Amino acid sequence: MDDPGDTIDEPAMLAALQAMFEDSIDEVDAGAPVPWCADWRVADLVEHLSVVHHWAAAMARSSDVEPWSGVADPRLRYAQCAAELRSTLESLDPSEPARTLLERGTVAFWYRRQLHETLIHLWDLRTAGGLDLVVAPVIWADTVDEVVTVMHPRQVRLGRAPAPAVRLELAATDRDRTWSVSASPTAPEGRTATVRGPAEALALLVWRRITLDDGRLSVDGDEAVLTAVLDDHFVP
Repeated sequence: MDDPGDTIDEPAMLAALQAMFEDSIDEVDAGAPVPWCADWRVADLVEHLSVVHHWAAAMARSSDVEPWSGVADPRLRYAQCAAELRSTLESLDPSEPARTLLERGTVAFWYRRQLHETLIHLWDLRTAGGLDLVVAPVIWADTVDEVVTVMHPRQVRLGRAPAPAVRLELAATDRDRTWSVSASPTAPEGRTATVRGPAEALALLVWRRITLDDGRLSVDGDEAVLTAVLDDHFVP
C-alpha cells in the first residue's frame, strides 16, 4: 500500500496540471491528430476540456449549465474555464452536497475528478505533440484507483457494462499497490488475470490510451480475455 503520508493536495495538483495544460496548448499544432480519441484533433481536445471544466463548475454549484459566453481564443478560453472551476470549488465547502457521478456526493468529489480528467487530457495533448510528461507515480496510482472504485462501478451500476468475466488485478510495480476488479458471480471460480506495470502505464491502460502490448506491462492470464474485459468495461 502507499505510505500513509503520501497524500495528494488535490486543489494544488489540479491547479498545477491545468497550468501545464494551458502552457502546452501553444506548443502543439491545433490540427495534430489525437488517434486514441477517435477522430479528434488537438483543437477538439482543448475544446472538450474547457467545456468539461465549465460543466463541472456548474455540477459543484448544483446549478444548471449556462451556455459559454467567454472568449473564442482556445488558450484564453481554456484559461477562463479552468479559473472558473478553481474559483467555484474554492468558494464552496468541500463537504457540501453537490451533483456528482456518485449516487450521493459532495463538492470535494470534483477536485479529484477534474484532477484526473485534466491529467489524462494533458497526457493526450503532450503526447499528440511528441512531448514528454513527468508526473509523480502517486498521482497516476490515484488515477487507477478512481477508475476502479468510481468510474467502473458507475458503468456497471448504470447498466452500461456487466461485471467482468474474470477477476482482474492491476498491480503497480512502482507503488507496491494492487487493485482488484471483481468478476461476475457467473464467472468460473478462481479465474483471475493480472496486469503488472508502473502506475502510469496502468492508468493509461484503463483509460484505453495504451494496450497490453506496451513494453512496460506484463500479463499473467489469457491476454485475449483481458483485452475483451478492458474493451468492455473501461472508458474509451
